[in-house]
Amino acid sequence: MKTTRLSLLDLLALGLVGLRVRRMRAALSALGISIGIATMVVVMGIPASSQQALRRDLAQLGTNLLQASALPDQNPPVALDEHAAAMAARIAPVTATSAVANTHSTIARNERADNAAATTVLAAQPGLLGLLDGTVHAGRWFDPEFPTVVLGAEAAGRLGITDPAGGPQLFIGGRWFTVTGVLGPIPLAPEIDRAALVGWPAARRELAFDGRPTVVYVRSHESAVEAVRDVLPATVLPGAPGMVRVTRPSDALAAKRTTETTFSALFLGLAAVALLVGGIGVANTMVISVLERRREIGLRRALGAHRGQIRTQFLAESVALSLLGGVAGTVLGAAATLAYAMHQHWPPVIPLAALGAGTGGALLVGVVAGVYPSMRAARLTPTEALAST
Repeated sequence: MKTTRLSLLDLLALGLVGLRVRRMRAALSALGISIGIATMVVVMGIPASSQQALRRDLAQLGTNLLQASALPDQNPPVALDEHAAAMAARIAPVTATSAVANTHSTIARNERADNAAATTVLAAQPGLLGLLDGTVHAGRWFDPEFPTVVLGAEAAGRLGITDPAGGPQLFIGGRWFTVTGVLGPIPLAPEIDRAALVGWPAARRELAFDGRPTVVYVRSHESAVEAVRDVLPATVLPGAPGMVRVTRPSDALAAKRTTETTFSALFLGLAAVALLVGGIGVANTMVISVLERRREIGLRRALGAHRGQIRTQFLAESVALSLLGGVAGTVLGAAATLAYAMHQHWPPVIPLAALGAGTGGALLVGVVAGVYPSMRAARLTPTEALAST
């Protein structure tokens, strides 16, 4: 007997017969695949968008910022040299320096209120805002020679001052200071967001400030950041360099973003479970399809279809069902990733690997889920299949 070969279009048409006849069952079976693939795309896409946003933020803020401060809780307390910022500026690769100092002053809306526990009053040296790439959200920067103050983003909310128009005043260290501005958030220096900033000369004159900085901020050439980091402690506190801590805020920001995506592996595992459940659903659908279509199988075998063609028919149906769910899941996952990234104001990124994993995963599930049902269908002899109807 001459064997008839089925073309690819014939196989596709045969594979879609079961899907067209049992649409609701096919849709429910594909739903499991869709959920698993969509979750996989989201789990891969959202961290990629977050990472792209992190790169953008670091590119804007710079990765060459260092902070030097004395180790806390020392007895006796350790303080940086009064000229620490100027001394750090003499390091060759350093491009800019500035400093802030805790004045240990109370701050309140009036003489009777006390908000000292919530807001720190910092004396700020010139150039601080530019060095930190900060912006004045409302109003203007303070006048360093006069009792004026600028509030960080969080401090302004705590004190109930969001608009400096009209010159609201705060009671700082027993003196009245006029609020001239409110800063925008500064991601690499969150301590500034929670503080009230006054001029260095004004703090000396009005708040009995001793002139010793608490934190020295240093910008350097990016290629020399590590070298500057090594010599900075001995520069800002020559007598006790071991008592100086130097941090790199950009590393902290990157670590924070990393911790925000630590659950990615967990969600990827959940996606795999959903995909497994979807695959079992497809396999179950195909087994039932074989049982319901035994007469069709027997008739095709009697008309000359060999086992390979029967096996291919049901395997093609399983793959088509899984691909249908995979394509739907990929589209759904991509849409969810785009929507979430835009909501977070991140640049939307959908890795090609995620799209490939969606299609490839669905194809793999379809093949695996269809192997047993297709082999079971192929083992039926014409007489056995027709006799059981």
